[in-house]
Amino acid sequence: MSVLRMIYFALAVWGAAHPMYYFIRWFRQEGLDIGKMMSAWNSNLASSGLVWDLTIAAIALTVWILAEVAARRNWSALIAIPATFCIGLSCGLPLYLFLRTRPVI
Repeated sequence: MSVLRMIYFALAVWGAAHPMYYFIRWFRQEGLDIGKMMSAWNSNLASSGLVWDLTIAAIALTVWILAEVAARRNWSALIAIPATFCIGLSCGLPLYLFLRTRPVI
């Protein structure tokens, strides 16, 4: 595995684990109330801007993944879409780059 692929993989793992640490702490403190979490995401203009920034970037990544999968037939790369929306862009993007840079056989 190339150094670049190892970096992408490490970033995907970090992008899954680090934000999840904060989400788990928040859920322990506030309970498993998704509506309350969404309200917290929009509690001020700065956090609302960040939520929209990440949402638009996640949609752009999804469009890119779908376009490339249609062209390259790299079906395993589709796993980056649920990773993006269920875990976060910090996991989905490096995961997709890891999958995309796989050697072609």
